[in-house]
Amino acid sequence: MKVAIVHYWWLSNRGGEAVVSALLELFPDADLYVHVCDEALVRATLGPGFKGQIFTSLISRLPGARRHYQKYLPLMPLALEQWDLTAYDLIISSESGPAKGIVTRPDALHICYCHSPMRYLWDMYHEYLGKAAIPIRLLFPILAHWLRVWDRASADRVDAFVANSNFIASRIRKYYRRESEVIFPPVNTSEFVADRPRGDYYLCLGQLVAYKRSDLAVDAFNRLNLPLVIIGEGELYAELKARAAPNIRFLGRQPFSVVKEHLECCKGLIFPGMEDFGIVPVEAMAAGAPVIAYGRGGVLDTVIDGKTGILFHEQTLDALIEAVQKVESGNVQFDPSKLRAHSLRFDKIVFKQNMRDLINSQL
Repeated sequence: MKVAIVHYWWLSNRGGEAVVSALLELFPDADLYVHVCDEALVRATLGPGFKGQIFTSLISRLPGARRHYQKYLPLMPLALEQWDLTAYDLIISSESGPAKGIVTRPDALHICYCHSPMRYLWDMYHEYLGKAAIPIRLLFPILAHWLRVWDRASADRVDAFVANSNFIASRIRKYYRRESEVIFPPVNTSEFVADRPRGDYYLCLGQLVAYKRSDLAVDAFNRLNLPLVIIGEGELYAELKARAAPNIRFLGRQPFSVVKEHLECCKGLIFPGMEDFGIVPVEAMAAGAPVIAYGRGGVLDTVIDGKTGILFHEQTLDALIEAVQKVESGNVQFDPSKLRAHSLRFDKIVFKQNMRDLINSQL
């Protein structure tokens, strides 16, 4: 059986790339199709086990593609349809940017692993548009209308959808009118231990961008006067650091070894944003740390309120403060070994087995 994996772009390693890496462990001879990529990074990530070829689309040959690939979004549907995939029996598309719109052989099986329907076309369209430069705000509404029509039509080219969470399954149902099977993305839980002594600080980990609501964490810990460590960089870094009290430390971007140490030793993870799935909360639980999270999105699949963390149900300063105070009161106790045991259901081994079972059921 000849297999192809189609991904939107690969210029850094995030959750989508972890999924593709795990799929290529299942099918090491599969070919990888991607609009634009850093091939050295891709090959270093996949290692010598990857035996397939890497193909890029016409987007990669446009000026400044690796830096400005998102500006070529309107051309990506056309680029996808230029790939000749007639040699493949199984095609798995990894969709968050345009990937599922490929044209396959009539008897080929096309499975789409959907991280999310494209946010900038659907549920977060107005938020993205409001922050865009004036030329984009004038032009993109026209292009977005056409892209939505294509995106909805291309959903009919998929034989089976897989969602990375129940939250995303509901989006697929809303925008594509398709049912999907939920298979949680792979998390390398084996990289963490849960038996190290815990410190007195809380941890906020991730990009410092608006939708992740790191501002709530900063404002809450300004008021609580409890130690908070923030790891990550982004457009809000300078602003948040300027308004943070001395009890809040900003470490910027850090290597995995530093991230791992802080997850294994923190008192708890602060997760105030809404994510499609959210790998960081699972990593925190694998490291024995409870998760204090906004109770919407993917965390509803991963965090059990009162057992593996505390969920707050309004994305407000007072709600987050109240959740932290529940942990500080000592009235809610968390067993690191139980947190780790819970995290194992999201391990990469489980993901690979679930994907294998799904594919076999569809063939």
